[in-house]
Amino acid sequence: MEARAGTAAKEQRVFAKVARRLIPFMMLLYLVSFLDRVNVGFAALTMNADLGLSPEVFGWGAGIFFLGYFLFEVPSNLVLEKVGARLWICRIMITWGLISAATAFATGPTSFFILRFLLGAAEAGFLPGMILYLGYWFPLAIRARYIALFMAAVPIASAVGSPLSALVMETHGFLGLAGWQWLFIIEGLPATLLGLVVLVLLPNGPADARWLNEDERRVIAASIAADHAVSGAATRHSLWPALRDPRVLMLGLIYFGLVVGLYGIGLWLPQIIQSLGYDTRQIGSILILPYAVSALAMLAWGRHSDRTGERVLHVAAAAFLGAIGLVASVHVTSHILAIAAVTCASVGIYAALGPFWAVPPLFLRGTAAAAGIALINSIGNLGGFVGPYAVGFIKEATGRFTAGFELLAAVVCVAGLLAILLRVMLRRRAMSGDQRQLAR
Repeated sequence: MEARAGTAAKEQRVFAKVARRLIPFMMLLYLVSFLDRVNVGFAALTMNADLGLSPEVFGWGAGIFFLGYFLFEVPSNLVLEKVGARLWICRIMITWGLISAATAFATGPTSFFILRFLLGAAEAGFLPGMILYLGYWFPLAIRARYIALFMAAVPIASAVGSPLSALVMETHGFLGLAGWQWLFIIEGLPATLLGLVVLVLLPNGPADARWLNEDERRVIAASIAADHAVSGAATRHSLWPALRDPRVLMLGLIYFGLVVGLYGIGLWLPQIIQSLGYDTRQIGSILILPYAVSALAMLAWGRHSDRTGERVLHVAAAAFLGAIGLVASVHVTSHILAIAAVTCASVGIYAALGPFWAVPPLFLRGTAAAAGIALINSIGNLGGFVGPYAVGFIKEATGRFTAGFELLAAVVCVAGLLAILLRVMLRRRAMSGDQRQLAR
């Protein structure tokens, strides 16, 4: 008993050390990545008039990012598995930073569309690559909390980026550039610089980490090997079976629903709050609340998922909360209640992400994990195109955001229902002889 307790304490110390070394830097990379995405929502406050973008055209341009992402996601993650995370993440960050900054020089709808598509192609593979990378370091039993911690960079980016974007927008006219142009330049170039830092600070895996000793490497290797040892016949290791696995496709559909809500909110929220009568600086301050609360909720919900060992119902419950918040946000009568409802929607959608990304490694290994996780993310990120475009189309047709947000709520609710259906699928696999862990 004492030996087992000592081993557990040693594992806890090792994984805490790994988390301290890797997670803050990974969060910084993802934060910068997400700033490049969400700054277009703030830029739209004045950019749309300068470039002649209608609500529908802006929704299309904001969403076309995800078409580039979709097309290059799986190939990018397969390359990462072959050449290593350090080199490939460096490449991703340098190219997306340069393209994001170049968006400052868009001259109309066509150039805006092209640059957004190229940005998506350049960034493809980053998130699934980081999810795959975390699997090199942390066993399944504790992975949801670290995935949630890493992905908390998304709401943090929005919380930090909102007032920052509002401040940068006030530089309008400096050196003859509009505020929205400075927004793309200032928030794009740090990604390029951080790409070079990746070469120094991001090891390809435990074997390359000079800050680990041999005993610590053995602890990590033993924990990851133990995960593999409990894998059943349903575990995928090769490329094509993973891409055809119904569980992978179902996870892609669930993620599609979550991403529809996430980007449907994120890319339109600054304009929605502006329609309530607030100026740019006030919008930046108001948006701190929902995203800060969402970051805390992600950490708490991911840790709860690890503690209970349950994944899928955590995703479903969070999705239902998000759907309720979306509907309420366009039907309440006061500004305070509307912001509270948006906060509720944001909390639900973001909290689902940690438990969600802890599911694929339960039945995907090796090349199958690289391809399957990338396919899930690429299918899901099509929601980043559909959500903003649908809201823009409906807003232009009706002059209001109400029906658009009702549609977002319906899609997020369906994602929750599909999560419950996935749980049934996993339980049937377990009952037919697959690994028992999938049924939890």
